[in-house]
Amino acid sequence: MVLAGWIGVGLALCGLPKAHAQTAPEVAPTQVRSAASVPQDAGAEAALIQVGPTTQRRAATGAWQSGKAWTIDPARLEAGRRLYEEGRLPSGQPLRATRYGQPLEGASAACVACHRRSGLGSVEGNVQVSPISGRYLFDQDRRAVAVMNLRTIKSFNERHVPYDAATLSAAIRAGRHVSGRELHPMMPRFELSDEDFAILSDYLRQLSSSWSPGVTDRSVRFATVITPDVDPRQKRIFLDTLQATVQQKNGNYVPGQRSMSSASEMMLGTERLWELDVWELTGAPSEWGAQLARRMAARPVFALVSGLGRGHWAPVHEFCEREAVPCWFPSVEAPPVGSQDGRWSVYFSAGVRLEAAVLAEHLSQAGARPRRVRQVVSDDASGQAAAAELAMLLQREGIESRTDRIDLTAPPGAGKPARPIKSTPSAKRSSGSADAADDEVWMYWLRPQDIAALGATPARGPVYFSATLARGETAPFPAAWRSQARLIYPWQLPQVRNASQVYFRQWLRVRQLEMADEFLQTEIYFAMNYLNDTLVDMLDNVHRAYFMERAENMLSLREAARAEDEARELGLVKPQAGAAQGAQPLRPIEGAGDRNLVTRAMTPRPLPGRDQAPTVVRKEGTTLYPRLSLGPGQRLASKGGRIVRFAGPQGDQLLPDSEWIVPLQ
Repeated sequence: MVLAGWIGVGLALCGLPKAHAQTAPEVAPTQVRSAASVPQDAGAEAALIQVGPTTQRRAATGAWQSGKAWTIDPARLEAGRRLYEEGRLPSGQPLRATRYGQPLEGASAACVACHRRSGLGSVEGNVQVSPISGRYLFDQDRRAVAVMNLRTIKSFNERHVPYDAATLSAAIRAGRHVSGRELHPMMPRFELSDEDFAILSDYLRQLSSSWSPGVTDRSVRFATVITPDVDPRQKRIFLDTLQATVQQKNGNYVPGQRSMSSASEMMLGTERLWELDVWELTGAPSEWGAQLARRMAARPVFALVSGLGRGHWAPVHEFCEREAVPCWFPSVEAPPVGSQDGRWSVYFSAGVRLEAAVLAEHLSQAGARPRRVRQVVSDDASGQAAAAELAMLLQREGIESRTDRIDLTAPPGAGKPARPIKSTPSAKRSSGSADAADDEVWMYWLRPQDIAALGATPARGPVYFSATLARGETAPFPAAWRSQARLIYPWQLPQVRNASQVYFRQWLRVRQLEMADEFLQTEIYFAMNYLNDTLVDMLDNVHRAYFMERAENMLSLREAARAEDEARELGLVKPQAGAAQGAQPLRPIEGAGDRNLVTRAMTPRPLPGRDQAPTVVRKEGTTLYPRLSLGPGQRLASKGGRIVRFAGPQGDQLLPDSEWIVPLQ
């Protein structure tokens, strides 16, 4: 379907009533749920089975007012879901259709492929796929507005007269719009019996028909999860930074008035206050799922945002998948195996498992493949998860691996030999020794306190460390180790990172927060700002499924746009026209807020590993990560890393020891 741009949206929005206008008293229709008949991962949107044919405005519960209501049989609702999402007819036969005269069948013909699980549409190349949930098809209330395209300029759904059974049948079967024109040829022409069409129509009527749990017309409630295995200092830093982002957001919110988050949000009056609950888990990981379920039942939230965990995050991930609750960019070291295939959790990366994959790829492509990799871990769940991942990947490459554990019961520097995790040949001096074989490399999954306790003599040749566990280049490497240490580094190099974080550093200063943990605080700041940007563009369509779809669609576009906006606000100008991409620096101009800070971030310096004239680092992102992107179904935003080494007179600079590596996952 063709969508209107700014002009059409302006006409649509100009006729909107003022936010919170006085209306007749509201009575929300009864909502009937059937847990047995509705798949749990379908979410609350799919479980609502009572709808109405005409809608006036939203009640406080998020249900739509109706002059007439009817109930959809749960079995009929499930049949509609299978048809819409899986391309399976109630008879069990595959759904059939044609597109461009070519046949489609089954999942390839399913509506969800283009209109997504929420029914609120998507963008396919230059084609904007319109919303087809009941609110947009049948009701056309004046607040039914969806942002459809962010690639160039924001465009919105086209308004049209409501569909009825006859016009909807013509659209689905014959590709004819309610206005009588032909729909885009990408829209399939479906082969449906009258009964199958009626089942699909009923499903569309209830699809995304009410706000998800935790949402009212004035507020949206979130929770953040903290596991009991995190470091107390990190927990304090985490809560201070997270709460500062929420306070800033709510400091701009005035009930009954409109702030300028976006023009469309202002005119529709869809801005909401944020409520944040802190869910601190206790006990063993096996108990966490029940704790989360009790908290959700007592005080439902729309999503779990940010979050802090170490090696045990699987119970939180499984809870979110089971209950269809979004988990939004938690700061965790080891997302569970298979997290890339989930529906409801998005992560910065695969954490230490990504580091294992980067090292395995690096070693398999090295000029001289090692015969064996010796891994050293402490009694740490994250390190052990990474070691197991690396051992599996090395086995695929035909490289022998062995894992030893450092005995942390000994005093620092006591030099006690490691004790093997598995029954393996004797490992003498497994913390590293000069008599190690030339065709053997060492990988250390250690935290800063463990690194500080390493012996005075490293192994011969390169030794690798996890940057995530070591907390990057700040780890207290003994002097003898620093020249041979290699970090598996999933972030931008410091030279580039400084430019990307100028705005963030200024924000910390304004909020009077210390830069106490750059890696953690930057992740929190990004997660909460991206949360705000996503909700702003969702407008009044506050549905969990749509939330996840927006996360996929917006990420790379948002990063590019935000980097440019921050540069402009800081008083930086873009490269001159005609300059080679990345060659012309952003430069300070008069009026910049903190000129010293900006200038330091943009000072010319040699790009690492290159013997050439100094080049200015250009601001291209807003996070630790050089590349953040998601596509439909993707759940890991950063997908690579590199090997780096220490350099400089003081050994305090980082230089790349490899190209950026994106391992197959």
